[in-house]
Amino acid sequence: MNLAFLKRVQWGAWLLALAVAALGWCLHEFAVGSGLVNLSYDLLHVSRFKPLHANEAVLVYLDEKSHTELGQPLNAPWDRAIHAQMIERLTASGAKAIVMDIVFTDANPEKREADVRLAEAMKRSGRVILGADHVPDTAGQRRFLPPFELLRESAADYGSVEMSPSRDLIVRAHAANEQLTSMSWAAAQFIGAPATMRFDAEKFQPATEYGVRRWVQYYGPPNSLPHTNYFDALSRERVPDSFFKDKTVFIGSQIITRFAGDRKDEYRNPYSFWITSQQQKPFIAGAEIQATMFLNLLRGDWLERMPVGGELSIVILFGAVAGFGLMRFRPGVAMLAALIGLLVVGACSRELFVRKLIWFPWLILYVQIAVALVCSVAVNSIRLYVENKLFVQSLEMYLSPKLVKKFAADKERKLLKPGAEKQKLTILFSDIAGFTTISEGMDSDDLAKMMNEYFQGAVGKCIHATDGTVVKYIGDAIFAFWNAPDPQADHAVRACEAALRFREQNDREFHGRRLVTRICLHPGVANVGNFGSETRVDYTAIGESINLASRMEGLNKYLGTNVLITGDTKKEIGDRFLTRYLGRFQLKGFERSVEVHELLGMRGEEVATARALEQFDDALRLFQQRDLGAAELAFERVLETQPDDTSTQFYLKHIADVRGVGLPENWKGEVELKEK
Repeated sequence: MNLAFLKRVQWGAWLLALAVAALGWCLHEFAVGSGLVNLSYDLLHVSRFKPLHANEAVLVYLDEKSHTELGQPLNAPWDRAIHAQMIERLTASGAKAIVMDIVFTDANPEKREADVRLAEAMKRSGRVILGADHVPDTAGQRRFLPPFELLRESAADYGSVEMSPSRDLIVRAHAANEQLTSMSWAAAQFIGAPATMRFDAEKFQPATEYGVRRWVQYYGPPNSLPHTNYFDALSRERVPDSFFKDKTVFIGSQIITRFAGDRKDEYRNPYSFWITSQQQKPFIAGAEIQATMFLNLLRGDWLERMPVGGELSIVILFGAVAGFGLMRFRPGVAMLAALIGLLVVGACSRELFVRKLIWFPWLILYVQIAVALVCSVAVNSIRLYVENKLFVQSLEMYLSPKLVKKFAADKERKLLKPGAEKQKLTILFSDIAGFTTISEGMDSDDLAKMMNEYFQGAVGKCIHATDGTVVKYIGDAIFAFWNAPDPQADHAVRACEAALRFREQNDREFHGRRLVTRICLHPGVANVGNFGSETRVDYTAIGESINLASRMEGLNKYLGTNVLITGDTKKEIGDRFLTRYLGRFQLKGFERSVEVHELLGMRGEEVATARALEQFDDALRLFQQRDLGAAELAFERVLETQPDDTSTQFYLKHIADVRGVGLPENWKGEVELKEK
C-alpha cells in the first residue's frame, strides 16, 4: 500500500471521527436523542435483574375492591370520615408518617361533620402529609391549590403532587419547582431524612443543567413496594399493625379504569415495557412513585448525572476515538473491536449505576459505535475490494490464472510484503532475434500493437500456461522464472515445456512479421521477493544465477539456436526432453565455464535427428580432445547431413580462429567468448 493511499485512509479516519463526534453531540443536546437518553436510564434499571429491598415505606391503595366494599363512588370524592378512620388506625399502628396522595382542595359543606372529623384525626395524629393540586393558569403557568384551610391547619405539612413524566409516561426526575416543595420531599423532611437537612434551599430542588438535581431510582417493577388495599388496611384482622409500624404509609388511588376525560393517576416505570406476564401490571400508581422518591431521599440513593460538560466531553471524545479507530481496522477486526467497545461501555455504565448511583446516556455511545462500525465496514469493504482487484491485476501481470486464484486468497498479502528469501529457481530470459532490424522504420503505434500481441501470446500461451512467473519486460525481452512464489517440484520441466511452446509463436506472424524468440534456461539459487524504495517495490529475483541466465541468452545469436539450457538444467530434467550437447563456454565476466545444451523438442522427436546428433557429438568430442583437424572434418560431415546447422558453422569458424593462435596448455575444451 503506497503512502498516498495511506494518507487517504488517514484523512477518511479523521473525517469519520469528526462525524461520529458531531452525531454524539446532536443526540446528547437535542430532542432527536431524547429517546436514547431515556432508554439508557430505563435499561440500567432493568440490568439489575431483580428488585431492590425497600420496606421503609408501604402503600395503601384506593382500588376497585375498596370502592366496592366500602360503598364509595368511582366518580366522586370519598366520605372523609372513612379517611379519618384510616388515619386513626395507622396512628394507632405506629406509622411514622401518613402521606395522603389525595387532593382536598375544597371543603364539603354538605358533610361538614366528616371534614371536621378528618381534621381532628389529623391533628391528633400529628403526622399527616397532604397533597397540593396544581392547575394551569391563564398565563400557561402552574398554579398550586393547597388543601382547604381546615385541613391545611391540621396537617403536619403538605406538598405538591405534581410529577413531570416524559412522553412515554415514565417519571424519571424528582419534581423540581420554586413555588412549593414536593409531597415526597415534605414527607422526607418530616421524617428527618438527612438529605432534607443539609441545605434548606435544596427543599425546592432548584434547576441544574438538566433541569433537575435528582433522578428517581426505581426499586423494581410496578407494585414492588409493600402494599395493601384500603379496605383491608382498615381491619387489624386483615392487615396486622406490624405492617405499618415504624413505616411511612402512602395512601393513593390505584384505579386503572376511569371515566373519559378524567386525569388518570397511572404511569409507567422503566420495567413496564419489559413486562410480559399476565399477573404483573405494567402501570404504576402515582402514590408508588411518590413513595419511591421519598425512599430515595430517606435512603440517600437517588440517581445523579455527571455535569453536562463532563458528559458531553465523554460523548465527543468517545465518538472521535470510535470513528478514527474503527476506520483504520479491516471489517473483521472492526467488528471485534466494536463488540469489545459495546461490552466495555455497557459494563462501565452499569457499574456507575449500581455502585456510584450515576446514570449515563450510554446508548448514545452505542449508536456512535454502530455508526462508526457501519461506515468503517462499508468504506473498508470497498477499499479492500478495490485493493483486492488491484492485487489481482498485479498478480495477473506476473502469475498464471491458477496461481492468481491461489494467491488472491492470501489475506496476509505475503507477495506485497517487502523483503526476500533464498529460493532455487529455473530462470528464463528471452529476446526476439533481429528485433532492432525489425523495428527500424516502424510506426511507434504499430510497433506497440505488434509487441502487445506478441507478449500476449508469449505470456498467456507459454509462460502462464506452465504456471511460470513473469517478472518484467525489458524491451523485447522477457524475464521469468518457476518455483516462486509457489513451490513447484518440477520447475525445470515446466520451464522447458514453456520454452518449447514458443516454437508455435515463432511460426506465427505479428502484423506481417515473423518474430523468432531466443531463450535460455538456467536453474540456480537467487534472492526472491520485493525490492525497491519506500514508495515503489517490484517482485523480482537477484543473484549470480540471474546474471548467468541473462548472459547465456545472448549465446543464442552466436550458435544460431532458439533455446539453450545449462548443464544444471539438463540434470534437473534428465532424459524427458530431446537435447544436444553444445560444449562448454567461458562467458565474459564469469570465471568458470558453463556447460551448454540445446533444447530441441520432446523425446518422441528423437528419431528424425538421431544421426545428426551423433555426428555432432563425435565432432565436439574431437574438438574438446584438442584434435582440431579431425574435429574440423567431423563438423564438415555434419554439414553434409544438416547444411543449415548454425552451431556446426560456429565451431568450424572457431576452429579456424584458434588454429592460428594455438590452444593454451591448460585448455579444457571450453570456448571463450570475448563479447557479451
